[in-house]
Amino acid sequence: QVQFVESGGGLVQPGSSLELSCTASGLSLGYYAIGWFRQAPGKEREGVLCTGTKNQNTYYADSVKGRFTSSRDDAKNTAYLQMNSLKPEDTGVYYCAATIALRAKLWNRTSEYDYWGQGTQVTVSS
Repeated sequence: QVQFVESGGGLVQPGSSLELSCTASGLSLGYYAIGWFRQAPGKEREGVLCTGTKNQNTYYADSVKGRFTSSRDDAKNTAYLQMNSLKPEDTGVYYCAATIALRAKLWNRTSEYDYWGQGTQVTVSS
């Protein structure tokens, strides 16, 4: 059974940093592109960034460029989302997702992903 478990969310002040983790079981993460999405209350789920296999070709939403980065440790079957200079508008539930056949132009579409984590809440507030 494939499962993704996310961790690392929390309540932080504006300007702070936070790192989310996404650990997979039941598959080898190295074969998959990893997308990170977020969903704010009352809004649609939106793509934040996506990293291809072997940390190649990362795609970013304009709103997080220069602040968010991703990495992966395929030996640990874990992907990470490093979020710096957090803003209140970054608040939401963050999800990791995986796809074995990424179409780069569609990286931010939820329909492109086969597996999803359960989500972790990130709240940025003073």
